[in-house]
Amino acid sequence: QVQLVESGGGLVQAGGSLRLSCAASGRTFSSYAVGWFRQAPGKERDFVGVISGTGGRTSYADSVKGRFTISRDNAKNTVYLQMNSLKPEDTAVYYCAADSGALLTTRVSRYDYWGQGTQVTVSS
Repeated sequence: QVQLVESGGGLVQAGGSLRLSCAASGRTFSSYAVGWFRQAPGKERDFVGVISGTGGRTSYADSVKGRFTISRDNAKNTVYLQMNSLKPEDTAVYYCAADSGALLTTRVSRYDYWGQGTQVTVSS
């Protein structure tokens, strides 16, 4: 069982930066890949990026590539999403999720555990 709690969301102007954190419980956290997703009002939950259990592999959606970076500190059971050059279209609730599979996946249905989400609002 893994419990995830996101934090770090807020209101920021376009061009600004935010760092989200995803704190996890569980002694085997390093065996889980962690993905970030976002959901805007009236839209589906979209893949943002994912990091492997060891942190050695990452993958990003084209819409955030070059602006967002995922990292993790397994000693602290925490995954981070650094978001730079934010745009109004990045406004959404951001969720982290854990996947016990070996492959990095973009599919919402493959993730076993989810956090409650944190709101990110980017003003123009």
